[in-house]
Amino acid sequence: MINTKPHSSIGELILISTPIGNLNDFSLRAKETLKTVDLLLCEDTRITAKLLSAYSITLKMESLHEHNESQRINRILMDLKQGKKIALVSDAGTPLLSDPGYRLVRAVIEKNYDVTAIPGPNAAIMALTLSGLPPYPYMFVGFPPTKSQARQTAFGLLKGAEHVGLQTTFIWHEAPHRLTEMLEDLSIVFGEDRQAAVARELTKKFEDVQRGTLKELSNHYSSNPARGELTVLLGPNLQLSEYNDDDLKKQIMDALTIMSVKDASNAIAKANHLPKKIVYQKALELSKQ
Repeated sequence: MINTKPHSSIGELILISTPIGNLNDFSLRAKETLKTVDLLLCEDTRITAKLLSAYSITLKMESLHEHNESQRINRILMDLKQGKKIALVSDAGTPLLSDPGYRLVRAVIEKNYDVTAIPGPNAAIMALTLSGLPPYPYMFVGFPPTKSQARQTAFGLLKGAEHVGLQTTFIWHEAPHRLTEMLEDLSIVFGEDRQAAVARELTKKFEDVQRGTLKELSNHYSSNPARGELTVLLGPNLQLSEYNDDDLKKQIMDALTIMSVKDASNAIAKANHLPKKIVYQKALELSKQ
């Protein structure tokens, strides 16, 4: 959809990145912009109030979070139509990334109103640059499922993508009390020798980045429980080759000697933590041979 420039009397939505731990990372442009807006939308007004107080900024704030975003959109669009200048921040970091705001931005774009952003802190990108893992391509996956079985299923879909050629560094955010379980599930699906990293408390006093294999990291955090904000990174399978595909084919062929295509694909998919659809397609092709 190609949009033309909206009428100048229409207001503007500005996405503003905020510090992820160190208040000094709040940009001069962000501070100056906040002094000019009519309304500030934020996840938690109490958290944002502390940031504004640190820089002696006073303005009207309203909450915008996952539970009220849909209900607030029409009112915000009306304010923009009336020429108001509105800013959106999350509790920390870049808005929309694992935070509310996507539905609002889509609605503003569909109305052909102005939307822009002031860049700044981002935990996922900072963790990537410090991880020692290949910086591109990378895939930010957000938060993994909270339950082990659902996590392994989600990780299996990513592993399936690797089997058809994807080579990327994966990035997740995770809560500290689930870190060891997540690392264990990553080891089960991707193998415990896979290179990974865990970045903790970025930009803060106790900033820490641990690098190593999934097994090494799992052992470390089993003995040293993590605290604070976490970003988990998994390096690409740099040794992904025809050997892996040949090994999968051999497993399928062996299974097809005693099982149906459906049963063989289900068994191999479960054993390798791969999506059933991908394995079934390979089994179907091999059965015809």
